[in-house]
Amino acid sequence: MTKKYAIGVDFGTESGRAVLVSLDDGREITDYVTEYSHGVIDEALPESEVELGFEWALQHPNDYLDVLKQSVPAVVKNSGIDPEDIVGLGIDFTACTMLPVNTNGDPLCFDDDWKQNPHSWVKLWKHHTAQEHANQINNLAAKRGEKFLPRYGGKLSSEWMLAKVWQILDEAPEVYDEADQFVEAADWVVSQLTGRLLRNSCTAGYKAVWHKEEGYPDNDFFKALDSRMENLAETKLKGDVVPLGTSAGQITQEMAGLIGLSPKTAIAVGIIDAHASVPGVGVVSPGKMVMAMGTSLCHMVLGEKELNVEGMCGVVEDGIIPGYYGYEAGQSAVGDIFAWYVNQAVPDYVEKEAESEGINVHQWLEREASNYKPGQSGLLALDWWNGNRSVLVNTELSGLLVGATLQTKPEEIYRALLEATAFGTRKIVDAFHKNGVVVNELYACGGLPQKNKLLMQIYADVTNRTIKVADSKQTPAVGAAMFGAVAAGADHGGYNTIVDAAKNMARIKDETYEPIPENVAVYEQLYQEYNKLHDYFGRGENDVMSRLKLIRSQSSE
Repeated sequence: MTKKYAIGVDFGTESGRAVLVSLDDGREITDYVTEYSHGVIDEALPESEVELGFEWALQHPNDYLDVLKQSVPAVVKNSGIDPEDIVGLGIDFTACTMLPVNTNGDPLCFDDDWKQNPHSWVKLWKHHTAQEHANQINNLAAKRGEKFLPRYGGKLSSEWMLAKVWQILDEAPEVYDEADQFVEAADWVVSQLTGRLLRNSCTAGYKAVWHKEEGYPDNDFFKALDSRMENLAETKLKGDVVPLGTSAGQITQEMAGLIGLSPKTAIAVGIIDAHASVPGVGVVSPGKMVMAMGTSLCHMVLGEKELNVEGMCGVVEDGIIPGYYGYEAGQSAVGDIFAWYVNQAVPDYVEKEAESEGINVHQWLEREASNYKPGQSGLLALDWWNGNRSVLVNTELSGLLVGATLQTKPEEIYRALLEATAFGTRKIVDAFHKNGVVVNELYACGGLPQKNKLLMQIYADVTNRTIKVADSKQTPAVGAAMFGAVAAGADHGGYNTIVDAAKNMARIKDETYEPIPENVAVYEQLYQEYNKLHDYFGRGENDVMSRLKLIRSQSSE
């Protein structure tokens, strides 16, 4: 019998990657990365003098199409696989990454009449200028006792759909009026492949406050926010919301010819990038938290009932694996914090020593930091360089380092930053575990677990849990490919369920990280101090971080 394959396309913040995967065992045959030519648009609109303000983050939809046009043909060609044997394609995407489209499904920023307006462009997940709108949504929902609010840990984020839509209405009502729909980029890309615009239950549930039984918040709530949004759900958010693994249809003849696939190829509806990692590491049952670790960190765990957990990003029935409630939390910066330190704060001598030894600065710092015991540096940090996603849900928070002296060395600060992100994860694990969503062991995937063993040992010690690591370096793409295989179905060489796909295709490393008892004891002490700082700066006793941001924005005007 001829072997069958699927392609997973992983759309990240700076680039997109296509991975060709064997359906027999999940082996990655080949992959190809396409960098976004426009990258993150955060200073001015492309080919324009229109400048963007503080904390704007936009993207160009053509960059996503370039990934399909370049990466997919490349993996087909490089593999030598017959396109007829590629039965499915799935995509995963950063979220909430949203855009306004017209009645034809075309982005408004493609139109000469609208491309000079920043609100017509894709708003990337880390677009944070809708924070005031998020605050008002949260305040009103809390005041009205809206039952959707506890499903999101008590706060909706400025990164999500509703705050971004309201910002567009508030600041560019003409764009709001012109838009036929506001859609996730994941759904828009699938529509470009199939000609059908469907909303996937993952992004709709976690990022647009959609519920399997209740739908979106009711019209009275939207009207109370802004009378112009009364009918938002049935107008700008209209369209079928379908479960993960659903086939959006076969690829169109035109697109098949353009990217080198068979017109028989099944296309799965999209999924959030981190969430695709859950089946990607083989987690299809409760008790196991998956950490998708990269520039930021997403924590996902399955449960058998809907429970309220402080600061969770959401709980969605069938949101990750059908038959379970999928819980999500996250840290809005992890790898980004380490990159900031290396790029902006490391002294010149470190760079020179690393270069002379033929290693990069991260490797040099990891090696030197490994020589310290927990607590030895006397440093403690808060991991809020890009705000706090869980459990405080506040993008106005910022980073903090305590304990520095004139003797403090770069590698000590580096280790303190690693530890800070581990404490942030511990805070999330504790919140879930104490509220009845059991977390017995951790699974790690993404770039960081592959590169930094010290980091993973610190996480094991801080959380006092065993950590298993994905064998794949492209776990979200592998998970997306699994959903592509499910969209194809067993009759066409794929799988009928994501559980079946994960059973055969998921792979983890033999090596695990076990907590070291003496380290666990010291980190328990440090974690208590972290908690005190966390609550002092994060729960209203001292709002200096927010005040500093306000002063900064006023000084920049």
